[in-house]
Formats: sequence, C-alpha cells, structure tokens
Amino acid sequence: MKISNRLALQSHFAAIQQTLPQNHHGGLHIGAYGSAIQRCADRRLLLQGKQLHARLFLFSITPSNFLGSKLVTLYAKCSLMHYARKVFDEIPSKNSFSWNAMLMGYSFNGMFHKSLDLFYTLSLTQMTCIDNFTISCILKALSSLCCSSNSAKEVHCFVIRGGLDRDVFVMNALIMCYSRCSQVVIARKLFDRMPERDTVSWNSMIAGYSQGGFYEECKRLYLEMLGVPDAVTVASMMQACGQSNDLVFGMEIHQMVNDSGMKMDMLLCNAVIAMYAKCGSLDYAQELFDEMSEKDEVTYGSMISGYMSYGFVDKAMAVFREMERPGLSNWNAVISGLVQNNQYERVLDLVQEMQAFGSWPNAVTLASILPSFSYFSNLRGGKEPDPVTITAVLTACSHSGLVDEAWNIFNSMSSKCGMQPLVEQYACMVSVLSRAGKLSEAADFISKMPIEPSAKVWGALLHGASVYGDVEMGKFVCDRLFEIEPENTGNYIIMANLYSCHGRWEEADMVRDRLKGIGLQKIRGSSWIETSRGLLSFIAKDVSHERSDEIYALLEGLLGLMREEGYVLQEELDYETPFG
Repeated sequence: MKISNRLALQSHFAAIQQTLPQNHHGGLHIGAYGSAIQRCADRRLLLQGKQLHARLFLFSITPSNFLGSKLVTLYAKCSLMHYARKVFDEIPSKNSFSWNAMLMGYSFNGMFHKSLDLFYTLSLTQMTCIDNFTISCILKALSSLCCSSNSAKEVHCFVIRGGLDRDVFVMNALIMCYSRCSQVVIARKLFDRMPERDTVSWNSMIAGYSQGGFYEECKRLYLEMLGVPDAVTVASMMQACGQSNDLVFGMEIHQMVNDSGMKMDMLLCNAVIAMYAKCGSLDYAQELFDEMSEKDEVTYGSMISGYMSYGFVDKAMAVFREMERPGLSNWNAVISGLVQNNQYERVLDLVQEMQAFGSWPNAVTLASILPSFSYFSNLRGGKEPDPVTITAVLTACSHSGLVDEAWNIFNSMSSKCGMQPLVEQYACMVSVLSRAGKLSEAADFISKMPIEPSAKVWGALLHGASVYGDVEMGKFVCDRLFEIEPENTGNYIIMANLYSCHGRWEEADMVRDRLKGIGLQKIRGSSWIETSRGLLSFIAKDVSHERSDEIYALLEGLLGLMREEGYVLQEELDYETPFG
C-alpha cells in the first residue's frame, strides 16, 4: 500500500476513535462504538475494525445483536466469512438484525448455498426473526442458483404466512426468482396482483420474459410500462429484439436512450451492439464497437457471432485477432462460426491454437467440432464413433444441460453409427433427463428400455430425484436399487437425506436403521501418491504410515495458516437442506 494511502487510513481511524466517548459508568458508548465499526466496514478498514473488536474483550463485552451485526458486516465485506460466522455464533440471543447480517454476508460473498443452509436453520428455530430483508436475501440466493420452483414456492409460503405479499421489495425478488426457475406464468400473476410497482418490478418481469424466450410478451409489457425505463430495462429489451430479429423496435429503443441522455456504460453498449449484430445491421454494430474505449469478452463475442451468422468469416476473424487474451467463450464463438460456415479445414488448427493459449475445450467446444470430423476421411479423429465415444459425448451433454443434442446423438446411434445402445448409453440418457429436471420423462424412458435397467441407470435417476427434492421418485428408485445392489451405502444415505430434507424424520431413521441392520458402513475414500519409494495408498484419517505423526503435524500447521487467512475447513454434512 502506498504511504499516502496508509497515512490517510491511519488519519481516518484516528478520527473514528475520537467519536468513541465513554458512558457515565466508564464503559463503552455502545451506539457510538457500533457506528465506528460500521464506518470501518464501509471503508473496508479490516485492521482497524479488528482493533475495535479486540477492545470489546478488554471491557468484557460479548457483542450483542447490535454490535454483533456490525462486526458480521465488517468481516463479510472484507471476505472473512469464518470470522463473521464465529461472531454470529457467539451472539447470545439472536434477533432478525443478526440473522439478516449473516445471510447478507453469505450472499455478498456469493456463498448462496450457505445462505440457504442458514435460512433452513432459522426457519426451524426462530420463525419470528424472518422479515422482508430475510426473504429478499434468500430469494436472491435461490435466483442466483436457479433452484427448482419447489424451493421458490416454499419461500413464497413464508411470504404469505408473514404478510409480506404487499412488500414491493419482497414481491420484486419473488418475481425474479420464479422467472429464473422457468415459472414465468406464476411470476406474471404475482406482477399483475401487485398493488404497487416500481421500476424494479417492471424490470424483473421484463427480464423474466426476455431470458425465458418470451420475446413478444416482453415487448408488449415494455409498451405498457409506467415510468422511465433505465439501463436494466434497455438491456433486457435489446436481448428480446435481437433474439426475435426485430431491428425496428430495437432502433426505437436505442433512439430513446440517446434522446434521454442515458449513460452508456459497458453493459448497455454490449446489449446494443449485440442487438444490431443479431439483426444483421453489422456496419452500425461495427461503428459502435469502434467507438467503445473499453471492451470485454462479451463485446468481442457479439461482433464475432454477428459476422459469423451472416457469413462474413474473414471480418469475424479480424475482430477475433484484435483480442490479446481471448476467453473460452470467444474461442467457442469462432469455432462454431467456422463450422456453421463450412470452414472445416480451419477448425482443428484453431482448436490446437486455443490449447496453446492455455484454454481447454469444454462441452460447447466439443459439440461444435464433432460434426467437422466427418469431412476429414484421412484423419483418425474423423473415424463412424465407438460406444466409448458416444458415452463420453452423452456425458458431456448431461453436464452441460444439452438435452436436445443428447437425444439427437442417442437416436442416431442405430441409423448413422450402425450400433445398438448399450446399458451405458441408456444410463447417460437418464442422467441427461434427470439433471435437466425431467424426472417423469426419465422414468418413462427407463420403463420402455428393451434391456434390463442396471444400477447405473436407476442411480442416475436417483441423483436427479435428490437434486430436485422429489421424495416419491427417490423412494420409487431406491426400492429397486435396494434389491439390485443392497450393499451400496450411498443409496441409503441419499434416501435418508431426501426424507430429512422434507421433515419426514421417522422414514429417514428407518432407512438409517436398515443400513445399520445389515451391517453396512460408509466406505472411506482412498487416494494414491507416487513417491521415490513407489506408489503409496492411503485413506481418510490413515495413521498406518511410519511418518504419519510428522505428516499430520505439517498438515495442522498448514491448516493453521489457512485459518489465519480466513479459510474455513468444511466438514462433510450428512444431510442436505430442502433448498438445494
């Protein structure tokens, strides 16, 4: 840190200390002390905030909800969530302020699963502490994780039960959450029933339509909008106009932006350029692109995709070559564009160049380049694929959510590849459907299999049931898995967790008792490491090595250093919350 900055911080902290008068009993003035901690939090003065925290110990003060919430906020804003949680746990009688501070701290640091876990605990122990800030925070977490609609509906119940369905901030968050969960119809019903709407309300619904592919509904709602659109409104509308190829509507909105004097930041510039590029107005898109003083991957990607979509390969490549460090999305845009324009001979060279730059292909890359292999009869990479290849590609589709692509590949095995699907490919398709939340479709697919479903097939469906919290589907699958592989402890644990997540504790205990009754235990994972004395194998908490004392002493030292840096050792939980 520069000396001037350090002196400025020291001077600022000295000013903060001067605002800390003592009360008439000689103790700390709690109100002033809380304000001082808040000022440290706002300016990320971690060291000074820690000093204030340390002074509480000198006065034998355990942080109450007021001071505790301020300290939680301080550590959260400095990304020290371990310290924030420690302060939170030590607050004697927590109220809504401390719960909300901790929830917002997790959300601020992108730890949305932690937010959901904490809310689950709160809902079981202190329902009275749930208020509009709590609900807004947890809905933000659900939206960021794109959780199932069941989770959104559970929180919706809290909204109704707490009488918060007239709070505009809560309803805005709920509309956005439902939209992200592909429940746009429910979101619109809530929007229509709102007695009061603000710009965020309109933006949430317009964004929900735009992101969900309901472009005409999005444009109609924009025309009905009351109040002045902002940059968020325009960004959603530009996406809708670009995707629906409505250049005229997009130009009208762009003109409104210019007339209103709205600030054109990078986000808005990218949205406008993408609209013009998608609609084929490439010269104007290029003009706007050239006027931008600062560009990111999205800016370049919009121009590259626009040129490729209309067959201007060389112009797309020229834009791409302007980039010093292309991102993976830019490599994928160029590769898919070359395939789209039948420039197959350039694809493999570009993939090799991409790897030389340190970027590795993902499922999107593979989905783009695989069709090009059939055009190279002299390449080994272009060889009519074997079952292993099909399994690998279907697995990639499963992890990427490419349901339609997976169906095309699976259905072409017989007609194009001359092979009948094996049980491994059936298991992959069940995984594709289950990961996409199509559990009923996956179960129907299994029922129509011409061969006997294996444990892998049922296991893929069980995983989907676990992710989406479908207890009945999980029970249906486990009944079969318990017969096929009764020794697999993982099936019992997943089912017990599913029951626990939905409060069906007796059934969860029955599954665990069944597991114990047949004498099964969780199998500890094992690992291998290559040393100068050969390959050594070890398991969790292993003490068989002759130097295990030294190893654990070294590990403990490393863990201590990690804790000092704010990292948290996360022990494995044996249950999951109902929110994911």
